[in-house]
Amino acid sequence: MHTAPAAVGRQIGQAIAGTLVALTVATAAATAQAGPPAFAAAGTVELAFTPGDAIDASIIAAIAAAEREVLVLAYAFTHPRISRALAAAHRRGVRVELIADRGQTLELPQSVAPALAREGIAVWVDGNFGAAHNKVMIIDADGPHATTITGSYNFTLAAQKRNAENVVMFRDNPEVARAYRAYFRRLQVKAQRWTGDGVPATTKPR
Repeated sequence: MHTAPAAVGRQIGQAIAGTLVALTVATAAATAQAGPPAFAAAGTVELAFTPGDAIDASIIAAIAAAEREVLVLAYAFTHPRISRALAAAHRRGVRVELIADRGQTLELPQSVAPALAREGIAVWVDGNFGAAHNKVMIIDADGPHATTITGSYNFTLAAQKRNAENVVMFRDNPEVARAYRAYFRRLQVKAQRWTGDGVPATTKPR
């Protein structure tokens, strides 16, 4: 018995459809299982806490050791010594870039962002969210001694002297640094470049 051409066509169509459904389900399952990126252990992980540890001194030392690049994501940034360390790095040829929360930058009279911008450091303000609440520094992401600093610690004197805060420093771990740098670049695309004078263009929080 011969199968009619129409029946053969239906069988082929059903097989293709079944294969596509299976591939779609498998892809969705793989995506769901993938989760956030994970990185192999590398370098050292340093933990610090306030009260007790001189986190600001550790951050300043890391900036002083930078050779090529320091990228900063900041919410409140008022710490004068950390600001001066960034300015010094900029003057010795390190590329320094800052993305700061728009509200904190414009509303806090102690914010160091305007002075850093007028120093010639590239500054962006981010008003695209309810809060640009990151506290991150990425140092020399492409180098063997890449360092990433993150945690609850705002770059403020209050974080050092009055608050209970924590910081983790990933040292000699380029993979982690590059992941944070990619995040920095994603935020930078929609942030507003600012010279430190006047009020930058308004964006609506998402």
